[in-house]
Amino acid sequence: MKKIITILVASISLSSCEPRDRISKETFEQVNESMEVKRLTEVEIIEEAMIWGDSITNEAQAQLMAALQKAIEEKGTAEALEFCNVNALSLVGEVGETYGVEIRRVSNSNRNPQSLPTGEEKEILEAYEYTAESGGKSDPNIQKISGGDVFLYTKPIVIPSGFCLSCHGEAGKELDESTFKKLGELYPDDKAIGHKVGDLRGMWSVKIPKKEVVKRL
Repeated sequence: MKKIITILVASISLSSCEPRDRISKETFEQVNESMEVKRLTEVEIIEEAMIWGDSITNEAQAQLMAALQKAIEEKGTAEALEFCNVNALSLVGEVGETYGVEIRRVSNSNRNPQSLPTGEEKEILEAYEYTAESGGKSDPNIQKISGGDVFLYTKPIVIPSGFCLSCHGEAGKELDESTFKKLGELYPDDKAIGHKVGDLRGMWSVKIPKKEVVKRL
């Protein structure tokens, strides 16, 4: 992790002179004042952003899984898809609102059209996909965006267990007929089936304002 952070800091430092990486005057003054008062280094800020991003995505994942398991127990897999269709995005969004960040799950094998990656997300996701196809394992990533005002934290989403295959597995096997039919009704352009345990499903994307990270330190 220290090696990764060192590389990231070096990359940020080298690119800080580019016009596109200049942060806004307001954010610069706020962050600079806080850093001087607290004597913070850029390394400390990045480390905290990484820790916070991991914590936020873990919480969002736990809430989603708990809600989905409850829906399946009460209504069955096919009907639980109705719950996901209506509530999944809002559940994740509420976690983001709690912490003042923007959080999304994105995938090129998307189920919901709103889950397609945009901008810098796409490039990072494709890098994760390349690593997965090559048999490698990807770690969380963080970089500066929006002129340096915001950190973009990303983390791969991997199919963890057979439980997920009841909605994302292969039709006729893990995916039963009623669930497959319901998917077709709710998501006509669904690309999120045919997976197996260990497959890359997509990634978490969390946009974290730098000034909010500084406040935590």
